[in-house]
Amino acid sequence: MPFYRAVGEIPRKRHIVFRRPDGGIYSEELMGEEGFSSDSSLLYHRFPPTAIVKSEPATDPLAEAEVTPNLPLAPRHFRTTELAAGGDLVTGRGMLAGNSDVRLSLVTTDRPSELYRNSVGDETVYVQSGTVRFESTYGVIGAGEGDYVNVPTGTIHRWVPDGPVTALVIEAAGHIRPPQRYLSRYGQFLEHAPYCERDLRGPTEPLVVDGPEAEAATPVLVRTRGGLTRMTFAHHPFDVVGWDGYLYPHAFNIGDFEPIVKKTHAPPPVHQTFEGPNFVICSFCPRPLDFHDDAVPIPYNHHNVDSDEFMYYVAGDYAARRGSGIDIGSVSLHPAGFTHGPQPGAVEAALGAERTTETAVMIDTFRPLDLGPAGRQCEDTAYAWTWAR
Repeated sequence: MPFYRAVGEIPRKRHIVFRRPDGGIYSEELMGEEGFSSDSSLLYHRFPPTAIVKSEPATDPLAEAEVTPNLPLAPRHFRTTELAAGGDLVTGRGMLAGNSDVRLSLVTTDRPSELYRNSVGDETVYVQSGTVRFESTYGVIGAGEGDYVNVPTGTIHRWVPDGPVTALVIEAAGHIRPPQRYLSRYGQFLEHAPYCERDLRGPTEPLVVDGPEAEAATPVLVRTRGGLTRMTFAHHPFDVVGWDGYLYPHAFNIGDFEPIVKKTHAPPPVHQTFEGPNFVICSFCPRPLDFHDDAVPIPYNHHNVDSDEFMYYVAGDYAARRGSGIDIGSVSLHPAGFTHGPQPGAVEAALGAERTTETAVMIDTFRPLDLGPAGRQCEDTAYAWTWAR
């Protein structure tokens, strides 16, 4: 994270004695990235975070998910609204596409998840509909439609929906951060950035479980590069009375993204919101369209020769895609090796338009995306030929 935050009770200096009301000493836990040479936070637990009483293998719902290359090469359209609800925001993920850098999954559920720790990489969860309470060792974040919730590697957390929730889950094999070009050399958002620190919401107070639950052995589902383990802690891990640092979960609403516009159509980098290992996340938001007198106010045919483009359509009117079958809840996958653009007739129909109402989340990957089982299950197999109609 690019700025400092302190929540709850912390001592005046790091790594000095910090006593509990009963005279004992709180247990420190330093959560740090890149061998403690990058961002970190220091958490103060009532109980040792190291005390475990059991560790056993757990069934991984995605372990047997067969992925297949996008061959023969073709643009794809996934109708995600056809996928069945089930599981929770951890175990109910249906993989649409993925590679060794990132997995992209869709989940619809109304069930709370068990406690979970992803020790492979950061996660960004985009809430398409519904509301959910994100609980973690850092505290609580309330999230709803349009929120990105960024979860740092190693964070113990759970998701508690308030009714049905649909979300796109982006699981990285590393860290997800704001683009470096938006930040000063010291980490402050610059004036040209399309969002800033004021738009980011983090926990505001500790989440401490009390009573018998605090003293009870508590299982946590832990994902590592080797698979899933269910690790049982001697006490409930929600026992942090305070923390400070630059590393913590936070939410950002897509409605707070400030689109950058030009006289003529701007390419996707102006929509970039976050970056991960070998991929970027972009937000396409309602905005004024290009204002040159002769502008063509929709995307030109384009071919990102180094990337696959995964686009999740979440709200608004997709004028450039009219006639393709694309609608809210659709995902298009346009792979490197294929030139894509507006549907036939869309250019002529768009001339003179002044605004767009579309909202979409795009992930561009710099390695090819394989097709996941959920993607194959809800694919519109006629999509590839819609430009030839």
